[in-house]
Amino acid sequence: MSQKIVFMGTPEFSVPTLESLVNSDHKILAVYSQPASKANRGQKVIPSSIEVFAKENSLNIRTPTKLDTDEEYNFLKKLKPDIVIVIAYGKLIPKRFLSLAKHGFVNIHASLLPKWRGAAPIQRSIMNLDNETGITIMKIVEELDAGPIMDQNKIKINENINSSTLSKVLSQLGAKSIMDAISKIEKGEAKFQEQNHNQATYAKKISKTEGQIQWNESAKKVLAKINGLNPNPGAWFQYKKERYKVWKAKIVNENGDIGKTIDDKLTIACNEQSIKILEIQKEGKSRQLTDKFLLGNKIKQGESIA
Repeated sequence: MSQKIVFMGTPEFSVPTLESLVNSDHKILAVYSQPASKANRGQKVIPSSIEVFAKENSLNIRTPTKLDTDEEYNFLKKLKPDIVIVIAYGKLIPKRFLSLAKHGFVNIHASLLPKWRGAAPIQRSIMNLDNETGITIMKIVEELDAGPIMDQNKIKINENINSSTLSKVLSQLGAKSIMDAISKIEKGEAKFQEQNHNQATYAKKISKTEGQIQWNESAKKVLAKINGLNPNPGAWFQYKKERYKVWKAKIVNENGDIGKTIDDKLTIACNEQSIKILEIQKEGKSRQLTDKFLLGNKIKQGESIA
């Protein structure tokens, strides 16, 4: 049986789910996305990945600056959707909207709730050295990411995976998970269980200053920050008052003076073990493999890295 669906999402992470819905028997009544944003200091207006996909597939796309208006409320009310699917939309759903869909607003969240509610669950799970993460299918309530859970699918996290790769894996898992969830809802087999709110943790938005590497942490923690903040905003250090972004690194089982290079190949001592930088980007320059970078930027053994 076909469901009448309204979709809400914004970044590339949301696209596989919308694509799955387009390729299904369900009817997409409308697609909501954040409005286009300005890039490169306002020189160019960039539409969201969902807006681009929706237009390419001739979907009814809406990009209101503000969602909680009578215009949007009445528009959704007239559509009479069976389900509203939300994945990384980027706006809170107003309380009065939540009763407008027959089966409610169903959210795809990139963590194993109640852990990592909020804006940056993928980055936080890596930075926290979590062994696993996954996708949670939940019903939206007024409080952020606090609704009852219908289903969860878990995956392992290894120490070399970065946020970009993990995001792609979870976005595909989310697309598969929601199709299974819609099928259960159609058949009346969906069961929602309340979260244990006492176990909730929050994945606050990543700040640029948070990206500075602290060499007095263990190499595992440093690598987790490098991977968790790849590609944006990136982990970084300062050397001779210039900033360097670290794209890729590995742990080396050697020790030395914390925050100093232990060789001339950009291996830096941490509180436990060391970090060998494999790809680097000097501020204002292009990303480079470290071997190539060091041909024109000599950083010798014993140098202090801030």
